[in-house]
Amino acid sequence: MNGNRFGRLFQLVSFGESHGEAMGCTVSGCPAGVKLSAEDIQAELDRRKPGQSMITTSRGEPDNVSINSGTQDGYTTGTPIGMVIQNKDARSGKYEPFVTAPRPSHGDFTYSAKFGTRNWGGGGRSSARETVNWVAAGAVAKRVLAASEYDIRVKAHVSQVGDIRAPEVTFEEMLEHTEENDVRCAHPETAERMREAIDEYQREGDSIGGSVSFECRGVPRGLGAPRFDSFPARLGQAILSIPATTGFQFGTGRAARELRGSERNEDWTVADGESETVAETGDPVPAGNDHGGLQGGITTGQPIYGEATWHAPTSIPKTQETVDWETEERKEITVVGRHDPVLMPRAVPVVEAMLRLTILDFMLLGGRINPDRVDGRPGEYDTDYHPESPVNDPDDAETRADTLGDNSSR
Repeated sequence: MNGNRFGRLFQLVSFGESHGEAMGCTVSGCPAGVKLSAEDIQAELDRRKPGQSMITTSRGEPDNVSINSGTQDGYTTGTPIGMVIQNKDARSGKYEPFVTAPRPSHGDFTYSAKFGTRNWGGGGRSSARETVNWVAAGAVAKRVLAASEYDIRVKAHVSQVGDIRAPEVTFEEMLEHTEENDVRCAHPETAERMREAIDEYQREGDSIGGSVSFECRGVPRGLGAPRFDSFPARLGQAILSIPATTGFQFGTGRAARELRGSERNEDWTVADGESETVAETGDPVPAGNDHGGLQGGITTGQPIYGEATWHAPTSIPKTQETVDWETEERKEITVVGRHDPVLMPRAVPVVEAMLRLTILDFMLLGGRINPDRVDGRPGEYDTDYHPESPVNDPDDAETRADTLGDNSSR
């Protein structure tokens, strides 16, 4: 199976299945000298893990991460970082009726048709549980960006649930309010309405879709290459890779189809040093930002913003119909289990992770961050993060490194 690698220089390779023994990933291309601990990774995983509230699945996964390689004395070494998250609460028996009778709108039949087999417990590799690996890798990217000279900040929030849409909020409001409620909507009044609607869908044994809006501040201009490696093309791939996403837009997005060129085009002006644009005073900058910080596939230095759309979770307890390809019988099925009635609240940290992975990869590709070491001091071995030499060798050590006297011959 291909398609398990993301990124050019900062690369994520993930493994694991929903009801397998463990999830995990390898992150390669991380510069040396970045302070990193399991607690840094865990803080992001705790935002994505199940069982956070009554509007998420009750599956009891602590999602505790272990870092098995790539660090020494609390710092990255520049070698691949291996991370593992054990699955603790898998109950595959509930999925046995669907081994040859695919659930509606799932990947059951397409996986079997492609490979001739599949891991059917919990959806196997097609399960959104796999995004736990992406969040872990995104946590590493977050630490790298924080250790660089750039002040890059990323935030997302739930902007729509069903037909309930939040008014536009500022970046500061997202930072302040997103984590204050279970819905992760940065507009508190709308969050209450969203929660009531989600509760109603859940009582009816149904689910609902919606949207997540995001914004990135401090991303320098000049990242991305035209055409296939453009910044929006790569970002679109990152967002649309998240399970259940059905749409991605940036800037004015779909509204651009209704705008004349004279309405959408933005005049050039001179940076005044007071806006959120990453530019020196006197530099040319667009007068507005309807382009979402991206022009010609390249970053402008302005805030990058956009929105992603999710369909309703497909696992619902309502009675549905399927066919069994072994017996050719039509069947009524009920998907009983522990499932999210809405996906967007837990998708927020996944979106933020994919944004950071994409930004960091472009920063490394563009030479803004040294790919070997975050301090940008190639050839210098005397660093704060290099392991220290042992003070004394034990007397009974099998191998020794005794200090020679000044007059000792070699």
